[in-house]
This record gives sequence, structure tokens and C-alpha cells, in this order.
Amino acid sequence: MGEELVHLVDELAERRALSVEGYQALVEGASPELASLAARRAFEERRRVFGDAVYVRGLIEISSHCRNDCLYCGLRRSNASCQRYRLTTEKIMACVEEGYELGFRTFVLQGGEDLAFDDERLCDVVARIKRAHGDCAVTLSVGERPREVYQAFHDAGADRFLLRHETADPAHYARLHPAEMSHERRLACLRDLRAVGFVIGCGFMVGSPYQTARNIALDLKFIEGLRPEMCGIGPFVPHHATPFAHEPAGSADLTCFLLSLLRLQNPNVLLPATTALATVEGDGRERGMLAGANVVMPNLSPVDAREKYLLYDGKASSGSEAAEGLADLRRRMAGIGLRVVVDRGDPPHATAAGTAI
Repeated sequence: MGEELVHLVDELAERRALSVEGYQALVEGASPELASLAARRAFEERRRVFGDAVYVRGLIEISSHCRNDCLYCGLRRSNASCQRYRLTTEKIMACVEEGYELGFRTFVLQGGEDLAFDDERLCDVVARIKRAHGDCAVTLSVGERPREVYQAFHDAGADRFLLRHETADPAHYARLHPAEMSHERRLACLRDLRAVGFVIGCGFMVGSPYQTARNIALDLKFIEGLRPEMCGIGPFVPHHATPFAHEPAGSADLTCFLLSLLRLQNPNVLLPATTALATVEGDGRERGMLAGANVVMPNLSPVDAREKYLLYDGKASSGSEAAEGLADLRRRMAGIGLRVVVDRGDPPHATAAGTAI
């Protein structure tokens, strides 16, 4: 572990920023020793801002239909073997009620870009959740929509929106997506979401096909400039019915190192230890938390839907990845000195302390 790399970690912790070249040097020089140093610094920052709290979000996968044909995704429209479904409003509300009883105070409605799940219907679902549970936050993750639709979602009561930017490099984006999808359009959507007033989240896959250290450095610099309130990164995991079926999965080690860099870059960010991280490594949740993460998203979807919403092969959706596995999640988090809390888990300027569950 060279002195220059240690200096770069120190600089990031002090200035909350690095040059693209600085980020690239850290990615290229990643080692267990450097990752351990960054994780210790990141965990200190996490504890300073959030204490020992772990925020849980109830994930509800509302539709496996998608109009897009992204090369890495199992829900891509050309995957004829994908089992398609749409949850009814009644089923979504049943998931919310179950989650509320379990202690969830944020619900994440996630789905493919399903235009049959139209804007009016989604606004109605959001409004119903907010009427039933005004103390809860609603997060949407339903892809690219016109600005006026984002405004309608916000007016209906949605608080947050997750839209991974995927990659900050337009050339890399073009190698992961069909020609009809636009990198500029993706970034314009993030700008629209912020202008509308959403708490926003971006993110990228670690180890996606064709990704270089330079790509990751550009991603880190992009996130530094955007300053999202949330950021979701996880290792790429291949799906057997995509063009990338035989590509290697991304690295849990590198993912955890990057989680630490993101925490040092922005101590206030809401940073999940993702399902993909738990999929590639059994103790991925714990490793992510010790690297600086502070959010987990157990699955509240109906069991039969979880089996159909396969973004990638082997997706973890049981045990501590499932809502009914909260006791296991609490135990695992307690094992590393953290506690799962009942809390909306808002950005720090608006968050409350939360109570343990």
C-alpha cells in the first residue's frame, strides 16, 4: 500500500473530492490493505452521522414488464423466457400493510419501464399509501419518464426517486444499451427529478462488461458533482438469457471499496448494501455495512412475484433479504454492532433517531 494511495484516501476524507486521475489511481491500486484503511475511515464517518442505525426499505417489485432491451437485464423485452406480471393495486397495498406492521416506514415501488402501468395508476397507488400511512416515505424506481410525469408523481406524494445513471461515460453506456436509449436522456431525467423536488438516487454496476478503471473514476466524479442524497452500487451479476450471459460477475471486494470511497466523498449519503452484493457473497450485507453502507432493502413483494422478477441469475430474495427475515437481519446487524431501526431514514437534515426493531 503506497504512501500516495494513503494520501489520496486522506485527501478524499478531508476535501470530499478528488480529481478523476485520483479516483482512477485508487481503483487501479485497490488492495486488501487499502480497502481496510478506507473502510475504517468510512465506518467512522457513517457512525458520526448515523450512529449505529441501519435503515430498512420495503421493496415491492410492481411489474416485470419492460419496454427497454438493456443488454444486461433479465427483464429486457426480448427475453421471451421472462415470466411477466403486474401487481394489482390491492396486492401492492397488502404488501404495504404487511410491511407497516413489521416496522417498515419507507416503501420502494420498483419495476421495469412498463407503460401499461400508467402514470395515473401509479399516482393513485402513491396517494393511497400516503393516505393510509402519512408517516411513511414512498420511493419510486420506475425509470425514465417525462418531467411532467415526475411532477405528477411528486404531487401525488412520492418523496424519493431512484434512477441509476449506469455509467458516466456515453461510449460505455452505448455498449450496455440498445441504440434507441440515450445517455443524455438518462442524465436529463436525473436533472428533471431534482428540479421537481425529489430526493434523488443514482448509481452504477461494479464490474459491468467493458467497464474500466477510468469508467469507475468518471462515475465517482459524476456522483461527487451530482451530490445525490442516495446512491446504489452493486456488483454486476449475469443473467443467462442476455447477451452478457457468460461475462464474469463483478467483485464484492471492489464494490465494498467503492462504498467506502462514496461514504468518504459524502458522509450524509444514504448508501445501501444491495441485494446484488448479498447475492455474490453470503456476508455481503455485513461487509457492505462495515465499508460504510447504512441502508438495506428487504423484499416485501409477494413470494411468487419475487421468483419472476429476476434481473440477474441467483438473485437473493429469502432469509435476511426478505421482509419476513427481519429477525435474521436484526441478528446479523447486531453481530457487527449495528441496529435495525423503525424510521423513514430521511437524509440527515430531516431524519429522526429511530427506534430499534
